[in-house]
Amino acid sequence: MVEEILVTVKANPNIDPVLSTWSWEVPLYLFLGGLTAGIMFFAAFMVLTNRQKEAPFMTQKLVLWTLILLSIGMVALFLDLSHRWYVYRFYTAFRPTSPMSWGSWILIIIYPVCLLQILSTFRQGYPNLARRLERFDIGVLALNLSERFRRSIAWISIPFALGLGLYTGILLNTLVARPFWNTGILPILFLASALSTAAALAVLGTSHKGERHLFVRIDFGLIAVEIFLVLLLVIDLSAGSQVRLDAVNLILGGRYTIAFWVFFFCLGLLIPFLLEGRELLGKSTAAFYLAPFLVLIGGYLLRQVVMNIGLHSSWTNYATQFDPQLLELLH
Repeated sequence: MVEEILVTVKANPNIDPVLSTWSWEVPLYLFLGGLTAGIMFFAAFMVLTNRQKEAPFMTQKLVLWTLILLSIGMVALFLDLSHRWYVYRFYTAFRPTSPMSWGSWILIIIYPVCLLQILSTFRQGYPNLARRLERFDIGVLALNLSERFRRSIAWISIPFALGLGLYTGILLNTLVARPFWNTGILPILFLASALSTAAALAVLGTSHKGERHLFVRIDFGLIAVEIFLVLLLVIDLSAGSQVRLDAVNLILGGRYTIAFWVFFFCLGLLIPFLLEGRELLGKSTAAFYLAPFLVLIGGYLLRQVVMNIGLHSSWTNYATQFDPQLLELLH
């Protein structure tokens, strides 16, 4: 008789055969966090390059939505927590080697930075609300100081916006037990997507013809970067170890092939890229709002699909490495 002994701490229905601890809340948070980062970056960049008149919607109105979007994402993240009322413990210490510790502190610091950005343009973007705030002396002081130091606030906003945009990818990238996530290209791809979705939202919301054309050009370039990074991601995973090959095979004929290439890549990147290209060439404006709308859908699908693929990728496949019946003995 041949005896086999399997010792494992992974025989958990939430871990094997598929990690299933995350659901819709996490990709929604990743998407809204990235969108917030993109808006912050462009609003600050336009101020620093003295292009506020070219981008009035982005710099005066859309910037207000950073606090709203980020707050919705934070609520989603809070709902995902198993021990919600212990979240304060993230802020009782700072661990330099922990990505989640960095992310927790960045998310807290982002709030006052967003608020300062909003106050620096509140009178121009939302004059009615600004007048209500001016009823209080502290409100007048806050608006005056924010407007006075608007460029300084923009300089501060840039690194925090980039940090937030990168962090949404780093959060997944550092989980080495999930081979599909464990690539340095993922944070850069998420950052490019964050900037692209912010540009797309500006295209959808602005009534300024020059601003629309500006952000269509920006988004066109960012989508091209995303397409390149997606292909580079596939090459990077394909050139790795067997577990990385198994992970990338999930989108190269595996269960997520259609979701990744048809819904995310074609619908969310390739079609908007072609539509915006035709618009920039002056050949067609028939799909005036379709391209940016698809970009926003693609930005969300990127997070959703990548999260699902990562949860299904693993270093260990019990079905092929061990006798599956042995796992039944552990229940």
